[in-house]
Amino acid sequence: MPGLIRGVARVAVVAGTATAVSNRVSRRQANRWAEQDAAQYQEAAPPPPADSGTDDKLDQLKQLGELKDAGVLTDAEFEAQKAKILAG
Repeated sequence: MPGLIRGVARVAVVAGTATAVSNRVSRRQANRWAEQDAAQYQEAAPPPPADSGTDDKLDQLKQLGELKDAGVLTDAEFEAQKAKILAG
């Protein structure tokens, strides 16, 4: 009987050690994969458009010109709004 208990205890220690090592290896591998994924996404992310402000200003100026042509704005109002758009 003492040999049986000793054998069972030995198996429990070996199994517990194997489980701990396996879990540590799995965590390290998951962390490495997460770092690789993060690096890959950072490389793949497109840079922000540099001229988006210019495009917005052009669109605003076109709309402003249409309003002036339609007679909604006077010349003075048009010039005032144009100055605001170009200043901002």
